[in-house]
Amino acid sequence: MKCTSWTISRLSLIATLIAATAPLARADVIMDWNAKADAIAAEKQILPAPHSRVLSMMHVAMFEAVNAIDRRYAPYKLALSAERSTSREAAAAAAAHDVLLSIYPDIKPDLDSALTSSLAPIAEGESKIAGIALGKDAAVQIIQLRANDGSNAPESYRPLTTAGVYAPTAVPLFQTTGATTPWVMASGSQFRPGPPPALDSEVWTKDVNEIREVGGRGSLTRTPEQTTIGRFWFFVGARTYNPIVRQAALAKGMDLVDCARLFALTSMTGNDAIVAVFEAKYHYNFWRPITAIRNADLTSNAATPRDPSWLPLGDTPMHPEYPCAHCIVSAAISTVLQTVVGDFGEFSLTSPTAPGVTRKWSRLQDYSEEVAIARIYAGFHYRFSTEVGKDMGRKIGALVVATQLRGAEAKAEPSR
Repeated sequence: MKCTSWTISRLSLIATLIAATAPLARADVIMDWNAKADAIAAEKQILPAPHSRVLSMMHVAMFEAVNAIDRRYAPYKLALSAERSTSREAAAAAAAHDVLLSIYPDIKPDLDSALTSSLAPIAEGESKIAGIALGKDAAVQIIQLRANDGSNAPESYRPLTTAGVYAPTAVPLFQTTGATTPWVMASGSQFRPGPPPALDSEVWTKDVNEIREVGGRGSLTRTPEQTTIGRFWFFVGARTYNPIVRQAALAKGMDLVDCARLFALTSMTGNDAIVAVFEAKYHYNFWRPITAIRNADLTSNAATPRDPSWLPLGDTPMHPEYPCAHCIVSAAISTVLQTVVGDFGEFSLTSPTAPGVTRKWSRLQDYSEEVAIARIYAGFHYRFSTEVGKDMGRKIGALVVATQLRGAEAKAEPSR
């Protein structure tokens, strides 16, 4: 009996040592494919809403695949299972490849090459074969899950005009986005805010006058630093926050499963924030500063003078003003990061709209606040719209973290 107990203890020690010295599953496969998706979006000039959808599909598929191997977290929707010996790297890479291929079949050679590079360091054998199969299965199921999410609905925006009167002919962007199926929210309208302030209110008067002064192209009150910040954040969409998420994962030394979870959470959050903000934007159809300031006489508010030739610092985005989209997304992502990893030291970002400029922060809140104030400096959003956007983003981020991909020990909560 003594011999048997000693043998079991010795074997247990050996197993522990082997596990401790075995190479960890590479978290960088998650970040590699995240960067790959961003590079494709940049090359193809994919707009923020469709890029957000692609990212969320890819990262949820990757998470479902790798999490199926050890079930560290609750899955999103899929009921996958796999042997512990299955290669997590192979599963993640295959899932990412197949989701991207379903969206971008025209770049199959490029995606196949990226997959080959991801799989090359993995030893040949059953573990790799099983991982590839698992990843493909996850991709197929996520693609099917989102097949009828409303993302292909035809745009039907009706310009406001009267018979025979010219109206600008550019079609606004993302008019149908608010009706697409969210990942976590019950509907796009779940966090719809109350209406913008009345045009004779104190808030409206103060905020439209502020943006006329500080957000105009020829502003005499906006400082050079504020101009730089405004131009920097002409850069929008997931490509502005993915590099920050990658820096967070690296700073925390995340393994593959935790990294996959973080990117799945942020990508679902980013997508739902986009859905929520465009649902609200087209519900209220509120005018942008360039329209309001050039037509200020229509409000009968003597405290908001008309400026017939006013222009913002940059080209106004082609969709309604209220609420601020950039604000909701940055606040939502910041909320997820703050909850999951906390502040993680200095992080930085560059922007193609401000060449040679690098912005740095040490707190996630400071990053989110800068995004919001930048939209005022740019002449795109009133201050009340930025505040409402941030509030919506914080609520969406909190909802996602509280209900999705929770640890196995956490009490299950409904996802819808």
